Amino acid sequence: MVRMVRTTSSLTETPVQIPAGPVTLEGDLSLPDPAQGVVVFAHGSGSSRHSSRNRFVASSLQEAGLGTLLMDLLSLKEEAEDRATGHLRFDIALLAERLVSATDWLQQNEETRSLPVGYFGASTGGGAALVAAAQRPEDVKAVVSRGGRPDLAGSALPRVEAPTLLIVGGRDLPVIEMNRHAYTRMSAPRRMEIVPGATHLFEEPGTLEAVARLAAEWFVKYLR
Repeated sequence: MVRMVRTTSSLTETPVQIPAGPVTLEGDLSLPDPAQGVVVFAHGSGSSRHSSRNRFVASSLQEAGLGTLLMDLLSLKEEAEDRATGHLRFDIALLAERLVSATDWLQQNEETRSLPVGYFGASTGGGAALVAAAQRPEDVKAVVSRGGRPDLAGSALPRVEAPTLLIVGGRDLPVIEMNRHAYTRMSAPRRMEIVPGATHLFEEPGTLEAVARLAAEWFVKYLR
């Protein structure tokens, strides 16, 4: 087990704008001083950077000395369109492209360009995180998926090189099988953790805390 050191350093949170092709995405960049690495969050279907679950996990990563970038994967116009049609939230190629744009931005930003990058994906964001990691094997050092849909990464799975942790709820039976199948298709260092008693959203007492602990240990281990 990796020993985590809780940081008592100051934390700065800054609203940022990230260019992504024809759109500009809103984000919140939080950096402890010093930061060991920075984790980009890819939220799930119909969510945003304000996701309370992702923000809970982000706070645990920050306490462990990791920076976080919580960002919207869609522009305001796209979000309105998606609320009406629901199709963009499953456009894994588009969401992965947005994560790659965020990675490029971090590597050009003076405060973060020297920091190793990881991805934390939830639900469909888990699939997008793996596709983006496969596209940037030199840049993405670790991936964690919470209740994710790695099956949506398709042919990208064997090309993922980043050490990957798949976290699934013990009562989320269909997603467990999807993750098991995806696990067998991957060759990167990987682990699958099933959180007992948890459903898809990890709403049961103590289950999201377990996710945060597992994710922090994984990122602290690999973002060096």
